[in-house]
Amino acid sequence: MYRYITSTRKTLWVPAVSGSGCSTVIGLSPLHPPNRMDASINPLLLKPDLIVLQNLLQDIRRTNSHHPADSSAAHNDQSSMRALDEVHDETTVFTSWDLKDLPAGKGFRADILGKYITWAQGIVRNPVDVVFLTHIILYFSTSIPSAVFLYYHFTWAHGIFHCLLQLSYCGSFTLMLHNHIHNNGLLKKKYVWFDNTWPYILEPLMGHTWDSYYYHHVKHHHVEGNGPEDLSSTIRYQRDELSNFLMYVGRFIAFIWIELPLYFLRKRKPGLAFKAAASEMAAYLFIYLAARRNFYPTLFVLIIPLFLMRIGLMVGNYGQHALVDDVDPASDFRSSITLIDVPSNRHCFNDGWHTSHHLNPLRHWKDHPRAFLKAKNEYTNGRALVFQNVDYLMMTYRILAKDYLYLADCVVPIGDQIGMSRQELADMLRTKTRRFSEEEIQEKFYKGRKTQKEAKKKDDLYISKI
Repeated sequence: MYRYITSTRKTLWVPAVSGSGCSTVIGLSPLHPPNRMDASINPLLLKPDLIVLQNLLQDIRRTNSHHPADSSAAHNDQSSMRALDEVHDETTVFTSWDLKDLPAGKGFRADILGKYITWAQGIVRNPVDVVFLTHIILYFSTSIPSAVFLYYHFTWAHGIFHCLLQLSYCGSFTLMLHNHIHNNGLLKKKYVWFDNTWPYILEPLMGHTWDSYYYHHVKHHHVEGNGPEDLSSTIRYQRDELSNFLMYVGRFIAFIWIELPLYFLRKRKPGLAFKAAASEMAAYLFIYLAARRNFYPTLFVLIIPLFLMRIGLMVGNYGQHALVDDVDPASDFRSSITLIDVPSNRHCFNDGWHTSHHLNPLRHWKDHPRAFLKAKNEYTNGRALVFQNVDYLMMTYRILAKDYLYLADCVVPIGDQIGMSRQELADMLRTKTRRFSEEEIQEKFYKGRKTQKEAKKKDDLYISKI
């Protein structure tokens, strides 16, 4: 249901509240009528996502109805923080089901599940992260046997099925690996030998070359932060043009093997340059030798997953950093986005909270919703972008299609954005895909600053508060 109120600026649609207390829609102005994108909040969202989304919707209602800001806003935030605290320490066992949806009490399934959780919590470093062990077991019990059998008895049908299986795994695996490389492992110290081994076994099957994700993502991307020296930076591309996107992806696939070591050499880090080059070359040599031995299984087990993964990584990174503010592009608040959606957060361990991750790369994946709420004023003042019901792949597609009205439908407006019409939001998003000239890059990233890190000092002040 929709109701509307009239402000001094314009008449704004605002979300009605269902009996459960969850808002059913996000609306803007009469120029932004109810449609299929605004029909409902996805009930499959993680509970913390629903809490934060409801909090933001309350802000929209309060702004539109001219309620007193300070007291009601503080009460809203405090209530939301208490709700987040209540679910923060909930153990995650599977990505598809929450703990409350699993068998409990007496019974065979509940007993088996309880014993598994107890056993797994003795292995994982953080008791809430049972899901990581669940996924490791899943991959070892399906991907490895399937790959081995392909080499034993190859069929085209099995090869295609294997690729589709790996494709269905690649998102969750990559974000589990993402947590591993940022936190130096997932398991307790007594299992360090296995914690250090499983990535080397599973990475090639999922399309990753050994350690390349670590060297590129941790030692490079998070240092440069989509700035001028980031090899995966989007700022030199007209980000809603297909030709520019193809150049972006093609450059990474064709040249990252040499560009990353050269980057480390420019930064006077010869050790990292050698390690990055050696690990990449070792992976290529392994694939080459496997292909010489038995080409067709290697094609489906190692080669196709490699290309699919590298394309997927770049499509995802493009969606994460395609919308860059033209006034302050060095700010993490203005060069990355936040997604409240199911694929990114439920199945990929809160990857949607990308701005929060850039503000603090060591933050535990379950802490992102609380960190966002604590720093909501900073997000608002930083003119950050929050979306719902869209993932990074769809974000990339809609930007390339120049479908800014679709993306405007997905915006969860904060701060001054609340008063904007659908068309105004679309126009604002369009300005954030413009290519930066070299003169603009010098002015906005380097002028009067020794390094890009100096340009991010204000973001570091925000981090200290979160």
